[in-house]
Amino acid sequence: MNISFCGNDNISAYNMSEGFVRNVCFLDALNLVPHVFLLFITFPILFIGWGSQSSKVQIHHNTWLHFPGHNLRWILTFTLLFVHVCEIGEGIVSDSKLPTCHLHLFLPAIMGFVAATTSIVYYHNIETSNFPKLLLALFLYWIMAFVTKTIKLVRYCQDEIYFGQLRFCITGTMVVLYGLLMAVEINVIRVRKYVFFSSPQKVKPPEDLQDLGVRFLQPFVNLLSKATYWWMNPLIISAHKKPIDLKAIGKLPIAMRALTNYVCLKDAYEEQKKKVANHPNRTPSIWLAMYRAFGRPILLSSTFRYLADLLGFAGPLCISGIIDSFPTDPGNSTSNNAASVS
Repeated sequence: MNISFCGNDNISAYNMSEGFVRNVCFLDALNLVPHVFLLFITFPILFIGWGSQSSKVQIHHNTWLHFPGHNLRWILTFTLLFVHVCEIGEGIVSDSKLPTCHLHLFLPAIMGFVAATTSIVYYHNIETSNFPKLLLALFLYWIMAFVTKTIKLVRYCQDEIYFGQLRFCITGTMVVLYGLLMAVEINVIRVRKYVFFSSPQKVKPPEDLQDLGVRFLQPFVNLLSKATYWWMNPLIISAHKKPIDLKAIGKLPIAMRALTNYVCLKDAYEEQKKKVANHPNRTPSIWLAMYRAFGRPILLSSTFRYLADLLGFAGPLCISGIIDSFPTDPGNSTSNNAASVS
């Protein structure tokens, strides 16, 4: 089978007489440029080790610093990876309908998936190294990807390809995601001032991570590690080898200790007492004080609890739908009808 980037069944695939915007194959090749740029820039940095070491910060944990928009960046990147998978599937299905292989239908999407994965690995290493100037490579990548995808979206609009086509929806979604990631990068520059400003913001490591006895890292790790509890692997491995004790578990962070929570509740209750000091008939409310002190985490955890209970019905409903989708056996139905008649 002959393999060609634009296919062998279209003689005008490389024709640029009507402009590059009218040439779909050229636009797909143009979409490869940002992904290749990111891989070319970030791979040497990752392999050399700039992303895993820092000359300014020496602490015993390898993940502690969260740049502004940390969780939003991870969510957007996961969404981008999912859209890339959809784009790869759409390109492969479209290519299967053509007489020759058209690499431009799915190769840019594959490279985009690799580049998006590399971007989040690269970002994680920059966080652990506290070297934000290396984020400029990501900033340039988001700009280039946003521009190339926007040009492709304009091309679809010129051909009157709108929301009725999956390809248009995927491209439009990726334009939005690249734009949001670019905005996140701009916000990091605005807050940290690591470039274009004369006085960059100095960030110190959390006090808890400077204590060698603290091993509960849930508040300090990235979103993926929080969701999977990957940071607990050393403890789980050590517990598999030998029984663990309190020394291996370590101390809780300051914000999670009983004394800290007591002081927080006491301050909220004292605030309630001040509010009712001029009203002798009113008494301070301990419930309102608890809400002021711990209302947000309580509401968040209860919301997740309700969602978990509701999602518990998803499994049985899916199994029921799968069973109902199977065709019934005509022989069994006939025998059952005969048995009922007799």
